[in-house]
Amino acid sequence: MSQKRILFLGASAQQIPPIKYALDQGHYVITCDYLPGNPGHQLAHEWHNVSTTDKEAVLSLARELKIDGIVAYASDPAAPTQAYVAEKMELVGNPYESVEILARKDYFREFLVKNGFNTPRSESFYELDQAKKWLDTIGTPAFIKPIDSSGSKGVTNIKHRNDLEKAFNYALSFSREKKVVVEEAIARSGYQVDSDIFMSRGEIVFWIWGDQHQDILCHPYAPIAISFPSVLSAEAQVKAKNEVEAILKKLGFMFGAFNVEFVVDEKGDVWVIEIGPRNGGNLIPQVIKYVSNVDMIAATVDESIGKSFDKSVNRELNGYWSSYIVHAREDGIFKELYLSERVKPYIVEQHIYAKAGDEVRQFSGSQDTLGMMILKYPSMETMLDMTDNMENDILVLTEER
Repeated sequence: MSQKRILFLGASAQQIPPIKYALDQGHYVITCDYLPGNPGHQLAHEWHNVSTTDKEAVLSLARELKIDGIVAYASDPAAPTQAYVAEKMELVGNPYESVEILARKDYFREFLVKNGFNTPRSESFYELDQAKKWLDTIGTPAFIKPIDSSGSKGVTNIKHRNDLEKAFNYALSFSREKKVVVEEAIARSGYQVDSDIFMSRGEIVFWIWGDQHQDILCHPYAPIAISFPSVLSAEAQVKAKNEVEAILKKLGFMFGAFNVEFVVDEKGDVWVIEIGPRNGGNLIPQVIKYVSNVDMIAATVDESIGKSFDKSVNRELNGYWSSYIVHAREDGIFKELYLSERVKPYIVEQHIYAKAGDEVRQFSGSQDTLGMMILKYPSMETMLDMTDNMENDILVLTEER
């Protein structure tokens, strides 16, 4: 394939894998975001100090540079911009309005209700007083979330009405729109599922489900690990795939990676919680490659310039794998990372961002990530035991400030 000019929206450490892949393929790489010090800029052929959320500025830049493809890898804020530019320039992409629906929890819930899909009772509010009235309708427990954040940032599950004000203000602090979702909690059976799927020419061409694991002493809903393959029954897995595909087709999606979260209730019904119109973070694409041989990073870049997904890849699952988010269980000063003798042979990749002397916070979402790992386990039993109790094997040791 001849060299293509690809614009990457974002140049953080998280965006480096697709940038490197594009460079390895011989493409001309352009990066843009509002942080000149981001490491991806140093790899690119050229970079521009333009915010990835400024649609018109990015469109102007893209036209000036005569790009052939645009990628918003693992970035919720940049996903609508990618769709907007692709639509205006007739590049490979998805409908801008549909991406906007997935990018905002309030729009997505309205879409699900309108089209008859399972969805929690949910309303969104700018003002606390209105939220209180709605909470009286749905009762507790309830989830309080920003309408427009990812990585469990700003999310609280409240058990009592008196907890609403604190949770509402906390969610508000993470919302660009300054709007908060108040929704009923669905009683799930088993783990919440979290994984990436891939769409090409309007069909889901690859899907795999993984299970979320939490450190309940930090945050009961922010994932610290995702394990593959899922323990879900084969029937439930196919049912979930069909539900997600029906949603995406109804919205007119055609291309790319999607990060999907859903739960299955005790009756076996699937409740889709979120579909992010982009690759997942937390090394999900990298773990998927280890477990299935499918390279979602390569597929994302290739599809952006019109190269179709390779359906011939051998997708036979290869063992038991998980990602792991290194995190602190309490506020303090980073001292060292404890690794048990049991876990050391299972660590396949290790990326530690924190160093001795750094100030750390108790984990409450992806913003508190201190490092990431990928692990391979000898059995499903070992994997589940360790991912549900990882503090026995991997622990951030801290000192008081």
